[in-house]
Amino acid sequence: MRTAYQYRLRLTKNQEVELERWLDMLRCQYNYLLADRFAWYEQNRCSINACPLVCHLPELRDNPDYYSQKRTLPQLKKNRPWYKGIHAPVLQDCVKRVDLAFKRYLKGDSSGKRSGRPRFKGKNRYRSLTFSAFSKNPVNGNRLNLPKFGWVKMVYHRPIPTGFKIKTATVTRKADGYYVTLSLQDDTVPKIIPIEEVSNPIGIDMGLKSFLIKSDGTDVPIPQYYRKAQKRLKKVQKAVSRSKKGSNNRKKAVTKLGKAHKKVADTRKDFHFKTAKELLDNHDLVAHEKLNIKGLAKTKMAKSVLDAGWGQFLSILSTKALNAGLVTKAVNPRNTSQNCSNCGEKVPKKLKDRTHSCSHCG
Repeated sequence: MRTAYQYRLRLTKNQEVELERWLDMLRCQYNYLLADRFAWYEQNRCSINACPLVCHLPELRDNPDYYSQKRTLPQLKKNRPWYKGIHAPVLQDCVKRVDLAFKRYLKGDSSGKRSGRPRFKGKNRYRSLTFSAFSKNPVNGNRLNLPKFGWVKMVYHRPIPTGFKIKTATVTRKADGYYVTLSLQDDTVPKIIPIEEVSNPIGIDMGLKSFLIKSDGTDVPIPQYYRKAQKRLKKVQKAVSRSKKGSNNRKKAVTKLGKAHKKVADTRKDFHFKTAKELLDNHDLVAHEKLNIKGLAKTKMAKSVLDAGWGQFLSILSTKALNAGLVTKAVNPRNTSQNCSNCGEKVPKKLKDRTHSCSHCG
């Protein structure tokens, strides 16, 4: 089982400078590898299915993939010795990101959905790097040992449980500082409760007037963090739009805007975690409607739907339930308002009908 813990880093000035240097070098390497992919793609494809008898054919070369591009890293360190200071798995992770972005552009993901054309990373657009291959005891108190980077201080607010092994550490630059996300592996897999043995199930219905309504009649009020922060966000956004591009005042305003948006996102996420914990503490099984959130986000209710953050909440709920050995069940919403909750008899109703009257069970 994999889980992730996130901690805030307390870097020194020299460590911040070194980390920014690493991120900039990785950004350049990412752009170079992506350009190599595009060069191959343009030279080895043709938009028409016929050509003249006499024409120039470019010299074809093999498709650059993850392994061929990874084999260029030793030569990169010879040609540019400053790349020797970067941990090798960090450079390999950069190659993996290029491979993933280009594959999604050409072939799509597991469901066949293709992404747009990958973009080259501008300055400050490459924000994270991933470490792996740690020493035996990488955490000592509130310090973390990053390979080839050294010991860094972190706000160790949540101790790592005994028996958990650190697999990767992703350092990310955010609006208010640097964070590290530790990917932990626990070999003890909790036993999932069979549905037949569930003793205290509950159903929830997500909404916009209330965040969710439980099957026992109680509800959880919706906080609407974004709508409450709109006035403050509008003021900061106005300062960004009125400042001159490239100026220091604009950079300060952009940083302030990023912190304001991050505060909204953090408070919403904290609310989701607390709500999920309350549900799972009191119930063995939580059933919820299988929502088409992407479809709802394209309607007039888009702002309210995105402010509620149903997708993030349901993801947190299912992950926490899996870690605890509990069950979450997504129910197909088809005819859920037509079928009787007592006997299952279908009672057709129009949209204006707000009451249910079953002739079968009364």
